[in-house]
Amino acid sequence: MLQRRQIAGLAASAAVALLRLRAAAAATAGVYIENFAFVPQRLVVPVGTTVRLTNHDDIPHTIVYAGGADSFRSPVLDSDESFTRMFDTAGTFAYFCSLHPHMRGEIEVQ
Repeated sequence: MLQRRQIAGLAASAAVALLRLRAAAAATAGVYIENFAFVPQRLVVPVGTTVRLTNHDDIPHTIVYAGGADSFRSPVLDSDESFTRMFDTAGTFAYFCSLHPHMRGEIEVQ
């Protein structure tokens, strides 16, 4: 039979696990590509957020941010493929599609 201390410890562990799951769910955001546009065009998220960019167009696209040490480039994304990036630094990340440079978006991390 479990002692009170053990039960209290299990309850505390379960509470911490639930808080972590809630924090992980809250720390995600999405941008999609449709009709040669990033939607939303501007996204504001807190530091630590993971952003998933998904291509809903019928043609390939990329996501490129050329900002020094934080630069990133997705592979070419075909229809319904995604690129995920965690933003752990505050700042503004203006990105574009290298295949269609008129396509531009921005992620502001606060």
